Amino acid sequence: MSQPPQQQQPPGVQKQMTPVPDCGETSYRGAGKLRDRAAIITGADSGIGRAVAIAYAREGADVLISYLNEDEDAEDTARLVEAAGRRAILVRGDVSSPEHCREIVAVAVREFGKIDILVSNAAYQMTRDSLEDVPDWEWDLTLATNVSAMFHLCKAALPHMGRGSSIIGSSSVNSDSPSPSLAPYAATKAAIANFVASLAQMLGSRGIRVNSVAPGPIWTPLIPSTMPPEKVVRFGTDTALGRPGQPAELAPVYVLLASDDGSYVSGARVAVTGGRPIL
Repeated sequence: MSQPPQQQQPPGVQKQMTPVPDCGETSYRGAGKLRDRAAIITGADSGIGRAVAIAYAREGADVLISYLNEDEDAEDTARLVEAAGRRAILVRGDVSSPEHCREIVAVAVREFGKIDILVSNAAYQMTRDSLEDVPDWEWDLTLATNVSAMFHLCKAALPHMGRGSSIIGSSSVNSDSPSPSLAPYAATKAAIANFVASLAQMLGSRGIRVNSVAPGPIWTPLIPSTMPPEKVVRFGTDTALGRPGQPAELAPVYVLLASDDGSYVSGARVAVTGGRPIL
């Protein structure tokens, strides 16, 4: 199964993709597993973040939707959260800024009065064929967006998180099996998995669980906006399942890690890779 050739400018717009990703808009059914909890999800306008926002809302959580500048996508996500009967708070801005990370947390505390779930999901990547092709600014931006943002979000959120709270980082199959054309991105995803493992040990005595999800090739706006058309066409076809995953196929794992069903899961990196092994 392959996609037609297509390309967008970063960060990409979901509704302009062919096919449009499935974020569980019509399929996800909640069971009250996150009733009355408050969640922050970065990169929640589209892709995996949108799928998680939909699932959390249908499980009973209010959701702060953090996004860069994809206003139309973010508003669509907010409507889906509100259609589930939950509050949706939109916060626009760049998580590569420490000040903005702190602002996200401040808005969540002001609006919800607490933080039960923090999902650090926003990410930047770009395909480059050689290290010499990677601009210095791109290396710095990738680290700031993918790794430093998680640090600043966690540091700001922890004073407002109690026992039973959950922190989830979006890692990647690249954390274990790095793609040479995504070297900066792959390095950050390994750092997220390592940071999560440290935090899980650090925060266990406070009753706060910390885990990461390691997606394989998932069909999101990041793909046509950061990969050349010939790679987009083949994207995900080299997995054991022979296709890219859909964001909706990730959401149940994020629900598990945020809910009481995952009460003894901490320090884990959960692979959702279509058959690519993670050691």
